[in-house]
Amino acid sequence: MQEAPPRQENPPRRRVERSARWGRWVALVVVLSLVGLGIASARYYDWCQEASGPQDPVTFEVRDGQSGSEIVDGLHEQGVVRCGLVSKWLLRRSGDEGEFRAGTFELTTNMTPDAAFEVLTTPPEPVPTVRLTIPEGYRLTQIAERVQESLGIPAKRFMKAVRSGNWSAPPYLPKDAESPEGFLFPETYEFVEGETRPGDVIQELLDQFGVEAEGLPWDRAEELGVTPYEVVVIASMIEKEAALDEERALIAGVIYNRLAIPMTLGIDATLLYDDPTPDGQLSFSDLEFDSPYNTRINPGLPPTPIASPGRASLEAALAPADTEFLFYVLCGEDGHHEFGLNAAEHEANRVMCGE
Repeated sequence: MQEAPPRQENPPRRRVERSARWGRWVALVVVLSLVGLGIASARYYDWCQEASGPQDPVTFEVRDGQSGSEIVDGLHEQGVVRCGLVSKWLLRRSGDEGEFRAGTFELTTNMTPDAAFEVLTTPPEPVPTVRLTIPEGYRLTQIAERVQESLGIPAKRFMKAVRSGNWSAPPYLPKDAESPEGFLFPETYEFVEGETRPGDVIQELLDQFGVEAEGLPWDRAEELGVTPYEVVVIASMIEKEAALDEERALIAGVIYNRLAIPMTLGIDATLLYDDPTPDGQLSFSDLEFDSPYNTRINPGLPPTPIASPGRASLEAALAPADTEFLFYVLCGEDGHHEFGLNAAEHEANRVMCGE
């Protein structure tokens, strides 16, 4: 009788089953790992957007041309935000990458990225300002009145600051000058509403004089035989005398010609500055008034400027016309002058102009 072959189990099938079970376990582990990683990533992402801990002051600088990525790196290095990489992604998502403002900002440590970005991208609230216009030819008392009208600073308070301050603008206005008369430059300015002090106004106008004066040929002052301060004195007289720009250099030439002879200037605008009867008119008795500003009876220049000259008058004082005229008289409603070489021509011009 033939023996039956021994019974065999099906090893390939068992191996397949075990391999399948193992694959399911691996897949489960991978899924659980991915889920865990996702949960951890989500928690990390949330943590990076939050902030806690001490908030110490941080001064943070944003430079012109700095990229958003560089700015975030700086915030992370200084402890302002928790995470650099996530904060960069948040920045790109926000669309604010190109909105950073250059400047210096006050932040703290442990800020949320959104809060830090808001500080660095939000423009400051506009500060309410007030315009102050100082016309050419104004003297200090008139400037004080205009400051009161525009800024609400009492004129008396302004004049007190003018007299009590040690104002200077070297080399034009020396430190020992009697006052800043003539050096508060006529221009339109803007000041913070309700927060401007008299000294702020004075310094701003003095600074503007320095800006305007910087490009002028001050080396010519020595050639003309005057100091920079005296140039401004002469310019102030030109400002009060000349109505037409084309006559400023001619009037300057007459002033320098008279100083060289020497001959009194005879400019009534200087006496009006120290008018004994301040009514804007000069009587015959006023013309005899013994004042250092009376250039009819005193030779040379008045002791201070008599008004704030504009740039055109400063230019004329530094570049007078090459002329031999010694006289001029106001002629006609357009404000022009007739110029004369001598007293006879001057008298004829006076008659012609109906003075």
